[in-house]
Amino acid sequence: MGGHEDWHITENGLAQPTDLELVRKARRGDMAAFHGLVARHGLYLYRLAVRLLGNASDAEDAVQETLAGAHRGLKSFGERSSVKTWLTRILVRQSARQLQRRTRRAVVPLQHAQAAPLADSASEGSDVRMDVQAAIEALGGDHRTVIVLRELEGLSYEEISQVLEIPPGTVESRLFRARRQLQDLLREYMD
Repeated sequence: MGGHEDWHITENGLAQPTDLELVRKARRGDMAAFHGLVARHGLYLYRLAVRLLGNASDAEDAVQETLAGAHRGLKSFGERSSVKTWLTRILVRQSARQLQRRTRRAVVPLQHAQAAPLADSASEGSDVRMDVQAAIEALGGDHRTVIVLRELEGLSYEEISQVLEIPPGTVESRLFRARRQLQDLLREYMD
């Protein structure tokens, strides 16, 4: 422990501890090391939470719960996956719990919303992004999660498999079904 493998060189040439070294230090009670992990991964976790939950307030809560859970679980982190994968796994579980607890809001399903003709204006791109986000939010939890992790966050099938603790074949089939659902929900843009 403490060898050169515990450090990596940043783009500006500075040596920084790896995520794994920060976890090891945090296990020994070094709060600065844990704060280093938060600084390194906090924005990623927040962005992912917004995509999974659909709003900033719920995302902030999910990230706070994720970080609290990670801190409590430092000793149980088995180092079988990357720290980022471990944190992502905790966030995905926390987001799923939050979605289950969330009171159902009155939302007009995308397929029942009145379709407005696409205009050649600057707002068109914004409208399309809003409809795509609404379509993603309309997906079931498992399908929303794999779409966000793959298409928006760029995780590989293997990384998604590790995060969700499911076989890669299950990731592939969920992605197939999720993409098909999205196509159905967004058919008006494809015609």
